[in-house]
This record gives sequence, C-alpha cells and structure tokens, in this order.
Amino acid sequence: MKKAVVFDNSGTLLERYRVIKDIENNILFTNINSLDLINSHEGLVLVVLQFDTSYFVNIPQNSLISDVVKKYNIDFDISFTTIEVNKNEIKKIIENDKKVTIKEITDGFNILKKKIPKIEICNGSALIIDIKSKSISFTITSAGRLFKGVKYTINTLKNRGIEIYIASGDRKGTIKTLASILNINNKNAFGSVNTKGKYEIINKLQKNNFKVMMVGDGINDILAFKNADVSVLTVQQKEEVSTKLLNKTDFIVEEISEILDINF
Repeated sequence: MKKAVVFDNSGTLLERYRVIKDIENNILFTNINSLDLINSHEGLVLVVLQFDTSYFVNIPQNSLISDVVKKYNIDFDISFTTIEVNKNEIKKIIENDKKVTIKEITDGFNILKKKIPKIEICNGSALIIDIKSKSISFTITSAGRLFKGVKYTINTLKNRGIEIYIASGDRKGTIKTLASILNINNKNAFGSVNTKGKYEIINKLQKNNFKVMMVGDGINDILAFKNADVSVLTVQQKEEVSTKLLNKTDFIVEEISEILDINF
C-alpha cells in the first residue's frame, strides 16, 4: 500500500514565535496560543491575511487595516474557528473597521527579530475577529525557524518512498516557500487550511489508496488526527496541549525525527 505523511507547519515543522496584540487593552503577548484562545472563547475567528508581512513596514503606520486591505486587494482565509461563519461576513467586519491600524501588526516585529535574529520563515499576519462585537479583537504576527532534524526526517521519509504533504492554517505563500526549502512537491503543500480542510486532505489520500500518518500539534489538527490511519502529536514546541487532542493521538513525540521509528 502507498504511504503518505501529512505535516502541520507551525509547532510541528517550524519552531513558532508569535506576537498577539490585544487591541482593546493595548497589550502584547508572546505566551498565548492563538488556537487555544479561540477555542476557549465563543465567537472568535482566526483570519489569515494573504499578504507578505514584510511590506507592512513600508505602509504609513497609522493606516487603517481596513483601508490597506481594500487598497492592495488583500485576500484572506478563515483558518480556525469553532462557529459557523462565512467569508463575506468576515469581509464586512474588516472593511467596516475604523479603529485598528497597521501599527497593531508591526508592533510585534521587533520582538520577533530579537527572538529570531535570522528569521527563516515569516508565517505572516492574522486577525482574530469577534463575531459578537463585529470587531477586530487581536492582531497576530508570527515567524519561525525549522526544528532541528526536520530536513533529515523529510529526506529519510522520501527515501523510503513515502509521499510528503504539508497542510497548515498558515499563509499560503509561507507554505509554498517552506515546501521549496524542504524540496517537497508544490502540489502537496496546502496553506490556510482549516480544521475541515485538513480532514478532507486525509480523506482524499485514503480514497486514493494511501495509508496516512498525520503529524501535528494543535487543536485544528483534531479531525485529521481522528481520521488518519496513524496520528502523531509533536510537543517539541513545548506549549500546553489540549486534552481533546491528547485523547485523539496514537503517538506523542518530543522531537520530529522520532516519527521515523513509527511503523505504519
């Protein structure tokens, strides 16, 4: 039987660093998991901006995000939420916002540069929308670097004849860049994929006679974990893991290379 391994990105392949800004209280956080934040508060939606974050520094910092989205025709995707919501509803909230500026995103840049002097991958920027208040509640800026052993692990799996895929909620451009760095087929790299989308990728592979291992670390991997032939939770990011995810995983690894010892 053919075999495939589907990897999440942030926290799985990349050591993730993020800065979340609480708009209402004007506070920056580096120790909060955005997925856990959304999962624990009803009505929040993670929205990934399909735009190269580095360009934001060249835009007047007092520019409203709503104006910049319109001016540059920035697309976005709903990456994670626990409620039913459609893209048009989110678009109206963003376009009607008259408060949140580009500075709310770029405020986190210096923190990221201190943590990662040589940033390998800029995951990008995102917004957390509160459906109830119809407002942008948080902004997120994130970046990362490959965990030790990632390239070796990918190459070893490929040498074993195993197909490699990436399915991540991160920005599409980021995932394509990562695929290039890791020499993974561009057609196998999926960015801005939500919880259901990851499940659908697993399901499609299985229908094409693949036995599938899913490797991830976040609550948005839960459906993929449940439906994969083998699920592997990585804790290399050293963040608290949801008990919901712990209950759905077959294996837990502390380093990505440990998956090479799992037979499937």
